[in-house]
Amino acid sequence: MPSTIKPPEVGEPLEPLPREFAAFMRPELPGLMKEIRIEVTRAYPVYGRLLNGPSEGAIRQGVEQAVSAFVDRVDQPGKNAALRDELLRKFGRVEAYEGRELDTLQGAYRLGARIALRRAKAVGQQYRLSPALILAFADALFAYVEELVAISREGYVEAQSRTSSEVPAQRRRLLHLILAAPPLPQALAGLCEAAAWQPPEHVTMVALRSPVPGHLEAGLADDVLADLDIPQPHLLIPGALTPERLAMLDAALVGTHAAVGLTVPLERAADSVRWARRVLQLIDEGVVADAPLVRCEDHLVTLWLLSDPPLMSHLAARELAPVDRLPSSRRDRLVETLRVHVSTRAPAEQVGEMLGVHAQTVRYRLRNLDTLLGDRLADPDHRFALEAALRALHLRSGGREE
Repeated sequence: MPSTIKPPEVGEPLEPLPREFAAFMRPELPGLMKEIRIEVTRAYPVYGRLLNGPSEGAIRQGVEQAVSAFVDRVDQPGKNAALRDELLRKFGRVEAYEGRELDTLQGAYRLGARIALRRAKAVGQQYRLSPALILAFADALFAYVEELVAISREGYVEAQSRTSSEVPAQRRRLLHLILAAPPLPQALAGLCEAAAWQPPEHVTMVALRSPVPGHLEAGLADDVLADLDIPQPHLLIPGALTPERLAMLDAALVGTHAAVGLTVPLERAADSVRWARRVLQLIDEGVVADAPLVRCEDHLVTLWLLSDPPLMSHLAARELAPVDRLPSSRRDRLVETLRVHVSTRAPAEQVGEMLGVHAQTVRYRLRNLDTLLGDRLADPDHRFALEAALRALHLRSGGREE
């Protein structure tokens, strides 16, 4: 039976829910969003593939905005939802670029609403809320879903308005396909033909800072694929970054900064752009020095050491456990001395110069470390683990690459 709920106008208050209801729901949001991601990707595997691709951050942000904006609407009816709306329109554009009907996205929205309603019923039981209030919540929730669908449809229609023969639209769709997962040869061949693009064996991805200057796309070579109208814009350059390609980038990127990924086989393009985006994050964190164009190739060890911070923290805690029991000031001095010692293999005099202390002080600290760490410094595996952990700790604490 079709729904008779009339979608609210964008920004319309979610009557008759009381503002106090938001206070009950807000603590539930982190767990609710996690549950929605799990259930939606189980029901719609295509979204699981996208969530494991380079657009993961933008998709998660869109889901979070869609969920939290509902609670915000209850609490603050007039709150601006421009970011939510733009992300929803981009969801619609992605569906059109990938050739799906909007029914798939609509089904995912409705599944998310059913999960939210299930959570709301549990909250209602916990706080002894009236059944009438939960029913009002359900009505408002499914009306809100229709609002989400309507906004996503705007982006969908916008993308579909381009004719199938329009090369730029086909190339954006092609880039989506390449980055979402290793594309099937037949699907790739057909789209490459429609996009007038010859697939190369190897590619180099470039992650860009947003917003992208308006002149950038005009300065790119004809065979470069670009997706610039997204929160994390990027380029695909066929082949390696030759001097000619580098000159093209230098000219096109005036006014913005970028990171160049590694040159990889076409089916590994998502890895290349992921590494490039991680370098931009490390620049923001002060680990990697900023520049108009930074290359992943120059920061491979740093990318590796900081690829999984929780795991590296666990490794450091294990290897430095005997030192960690000391008072913080003494521990920090010993750890810094150990870092310089294991990374440079230099004599005490040189280590002392690097640390600004006397060589005898370095020898005294190293004797203490020998006592505390026992055979760890002599064992090759432990020594390697120690050096990796110490380098990572140094980088994460604000130290620059060595």
